[in-house]
Amino acid sequence: MRICGIELKANNTILSVIDFGEDDIIDYIDLKIKKITLEDDENKECIKNYYESINEFLKSNSIEKVIIKKRAKKGAFSGGAVTFKMEGLIQLNNICDVQLLSAQSLSSYEKKNPIEFPKKLMKYQQQSYLSILAA
Repeated sequence: MRICGIELKANNTILSVIDFGEDDIIDYIDLKIKKITLEDDENKECIKNYYESINEFLKSNSIEKVIIKKRAKKGAFSGGAVTFKMEGLIQLNNICDVQLLSAQSLSSYEKKNPIEFPKKLMKYQQQSYLSILAA
């Protein structure tokens, strides 16, 4: 099963993809596309392009499930309005199922399990990769 982990930051969708094999073997897929950006969240054409880019990424990489790291709705670490718009557009994809995972779940998983990040994984992709492992 191919799973895509996503972290939403500002207007960027940070992507990590793994192939989860039958023997519970996790294989990181180092894809050329690691980010998809929503250029202008107030421009209808930019929103449409973002939505199409997400769907094309999911389809062309045979993604079967998406795990999104949730952002807080209020408080000091709350997500920006643009990230919630992006999350909604990802949830509307017609390719695969989408699951949201809380930051607390990620922290809990990280404390209980030794994490070895793949060498080709960029530092900014760690949270999106971790979201897949924690799910």
